[in-house]
Amino acid sequence: MISLKPKLAKLFAKNVRKTILKWSSKPIETQKKVFQKLIKEARHTKFGKDHDFKSINTHQDFIERVPIRDYEALKPYVDKVVAGEEDVLWKGKPLYFAKTSGTTSGAKYIPLTKESMPTHVEAARNAILMYIAETGSSKFVNGKMIFLQGSPVLEEKNGIQLGRLSGIVAHYVPKYLQKNRMPSLETNCIDDWETKVEAIVEETLPENMTVISGIPSWVQMYFEKIQNKTGQKVGDVFKNFNLFIFGGVNYEPYRSKFENLIGRKVDSIELYPASEGFFAFQDRQNEKGMLLQLNSGMFYEFIEADTFFDENPKRITIADVEVGVNYVMIISTNAGLWAYNIGDTVEFTSTKPYRVIVSGRIKHFISAFGEHVIGKEVEQALQEVIVSSSISVTEFTVAPQINPNSGLPFHEWFIEFENEPENLSDLANKIDKSLQQQNSYYYDLIVGKVLQPLKVTMVQKNGFQDYMKSIGKLGGQNKIPRLSNDRKIADALYVQKLTK
Repeated sequence: MISLKPKLAKLFAKNVRKTILKWSSKPIETQKKVFQKLIKEARHTKFGKDHDFKSINTHQDFIERVPIRDYEALKPYVDKVVAGEEDVLWKGKPLYFAKTSGTTSGAKYIPLTKESMPTHVEAARNAILMYIAETGSSKFVNGKMIFLQGSPVLEEKNGIQLGRLSGIVAHYVPKYLQKNRMPSLETNCIDDWETKVEAIVEETLPENMTVISGIPSWVQMYFEKIQNKTGQKVGDVFKNFNLFIFGGVNYEPYRSKFENLIGRKVDSIELYPASEGFFAFQDRQNEKGMLLQLNSGMFYEFIEADTFFDENPKRITIADVEVGVNYVMIISTNAGLWAYNIGDTVEFTSTKPYRVIVSGRIKHFISAFGEHVIGKEVEQALQEVIVSSSISVTEFTVAPQINPNSGLPFHEWFIEFENEPENLSDLANKIDKSLQQQNSYYYDLIVGKVLQPLKVTMVQKNGFQDYMKSIGKLGGQNKIPRLSNDRKIADALYVQKLTK
């Protein structure tokens, strides 16, 4: 019997593509409408009254009345919402809190409202539909699909449910996909990540898996367990697996490792989801960057990353952004986040339409000596070396070594290799040259003999997994920072190495 699903998926994809082209072809007008609606809807909230939303008509009015805040600064308002108060940041009460781990504030409670929740679900769906519209490939909708995610078990706090974003979203899988979705609810509720992955392997091995998705580092763990259990490449175990959906980190450092584990190339779709909003997804297979979601109840502002810590950095809208500039992204949303700094930096790869790549975190950088090295630069440097060699990298992070036993300070790269390089110092030199070419500050410090070239320290197999396990962050949406301005992770990796 021929399934109707692929045909219906193509028709649905065609309609969704038309809708997306409509708003993406009028980006500035679209954002203006979103801005006006957000201000109008939140006028009578506590936040709206405190910041005189009634008198806000333009972006400049907004800048003058609403300062940039991170979670710490917004916390007094969030605390009121968590305590059960209504009409604080947004009208009424949120549907959910997405609970994430904070840095200085402990747990963070990010509100999800009845207006914002559908945008998370639609963006994930639309990413797949745009892929179908572009490629014409839709047979995979008949197969089994998996998303490696957090537990869907939710708690309750003052009448509002809370949990991990991926666990909340799991409750919104459309009925027509319920039979295709894996793992089972029982397996998805397992807390211990390693036990959960083992159970997922057992469940999925006999199935016709066509779509696999999740953060690359955790999908890699799943793939390795499949290979160890079967002695086969993942692509031979799942012959119809042809689409990998990922988000959270840059895929490029993992690409060669994945192709080796799978045994062939598969199409991929990159997503940019966060608890605060689903910001972008890859809308074209052969275009760099992800389509910024301008019609999803989120108003965007951007600040050049180099000026972010100035006293009054300039806040601009998409009308004034330029391709190739590193920006801190600021959002105002229909979940009640206002001029909110999510901590990410982005670069535009296109303004027709507006596409972005995530270049790093404003707090994840190395500037111990004034070098301003960011995530995108270290990823690109490593990727260039990987492409021109036969090495394969499992995971990596970078930290400054300010007080070496001898010689000048340097950047220390901690890399877990799948297959070790023949010459570690040669590899380090190549990475260092790429970094110098990308970053003029770093180049000047090397040439000026303030820093010596970087050094690579090898991390033992599963070293990063062991580290994440030791801090209680194995699995789910947790990721290793690409770089740190301190040696907290570096020192933990050293201690781990000594105790092995």
